[in-house]
Amino acid sequence: MVKTLTFSVSDTINAFITTIPEIEYTDGNLNGTTVAIKDNISTKGIETTCGSKILKGYIPPYDAHVVSLLKSAGAAIVGKTNMDEFGMGTTTENSAFGPTLNPCDNNRVPGGSSGGSAAAIAAGYCDMALGSDTGGSIRCPAAFCGIVGLKPSYGRVSRYGLIAYANSLEQIGPMAKNVTGVSRLFSVIAGHDKRDSTSVDRPYTHTPDPSIKGLRIGLPSEFFGEGVDPKVADTVKQAINTLKNAGAEAVPCSMPSMSHALAAYYVICTSEASSNLARFDGIRYGPGGDLRKSWHEEFSERRQERFGKEVRRRIILGTFSLAAGYFGRYYHKAQTARQMVRDDFTRLFKEVDLIAGPTMPSIAFKLKEKSDPLQMYLSDILTVPANLAGVPAISVPCGKVDGMPVGLQLIGKHFEDEKVIDAAFAYEQEAA
Repeated sequence: MVKTLTFSVSDTINAFITTIPEIEYTDGNLNGTTVAIKDNISTKGIETTCGSKILKGYIPPYDAHVVSLLKSAGAAIVGKTNMDEFGMGTTTENSAFGPTLNPCDNNRVPGGSSGGSAAAIAAGYCDMALGSDTGGSIRCPAAFCGIVGLKPSYGRVSRYGLIAYANSLEQIGPMAKNVTGVSRLFSVIAGHDKRDSTSVDRPYTHTPDPSIKGLRIGLPSEFFGEGVDPKVADTVKQAINTLKNAGAEAVPCSMPSMSHALAAYYVICTSEASSNLARFDGIRYGPGGDLRKSWHEEFSERRQERFGKEVRRRIILGTFSLAAGYFGRYYHKAQTARQMVRDDFTRLFKEVDLIAGPTMPSIAFKLKEKSDPLQMYLSDILTVPANLAGVPAISVPCGKVDGMPVGLQLIGKHFEDEKVIDAAFAYEQEAA
């Protein structure tokens, strides 16, 4: 039976790029649950911009696999959320459609790049949302806005219909007000899709279980060291004590590859971005140009006009890393460092069940506070290792510092998303 829902919000924080006022939905597991979709996930008949002027007016002729699954489950899709252009940023200030404001403090950023999705949930505009996580883009805004966000194991959710930024790193994932909501949404979108060659047949049918007695949680010293706000670190340590009171065991450990993870991540993601974004040339994708000019002139001018500064910066960095003469110095070494990160996780997961630490090294920044791109990149230090290794990670609210939310990050073994969700649920129940 087809039902109709009227959706109307006073979006004072610029969480949405597009809203859908009249929504049709059917019966299903998510019967009438309002879900927002990050604007880099294709939606048939609904404008999808990736937060960029180069895709303004683009209306996909097909739904992403996850969107088809949501519709089949009876979700009411209410709109497309604001984001850093092509997922490149940590604040949602890099959107061509203006920044999103943090509902907890409108003078601060909501995190990025899935900032619109997190802000929409935190502001009460919708029940759940989809984001995408390339280097922390679900977990960062979840932490900054005080909601729950999961980056699933790589391959567990189809990327078909996700407009690519860095294929080997990014993963669509669920965001919600609490762990139960994340689990419910994850159960709908997880599973195999033959159109995605990286997709695996691992459906999620789990119900969160707060029983974590005997769970061994590793605490890498690098997650609490230099660059992490001491107040944030103390708040997260208190959350870990809560897990210990629920029966878990905390195990000090070390992850030496952390010193190389951020540099490796930015070489790999910019290299993949330079390749993926080459298609936006005004012929295959993007607005057409002046046929009287040469292709090279038009290609250069169109991208200069329509791409934002951060996107152009990352394309240039990636092109340089892949250039003849530099490939071995940068890209090859980055892949070696990536394997070191994977090896560290493999070693640690022989000793512990999960790894815990802060999601972000600080609370949400003030608007325009991180004008130096290098300082912005450094804020991703705690989230990028999970993407490099393809392992699952969740951010769950664990307290406040100076009135702003702090996120507890829990990282698990590949395809052990259930264990990550259980631990987050256990903390949520104990802290309630």
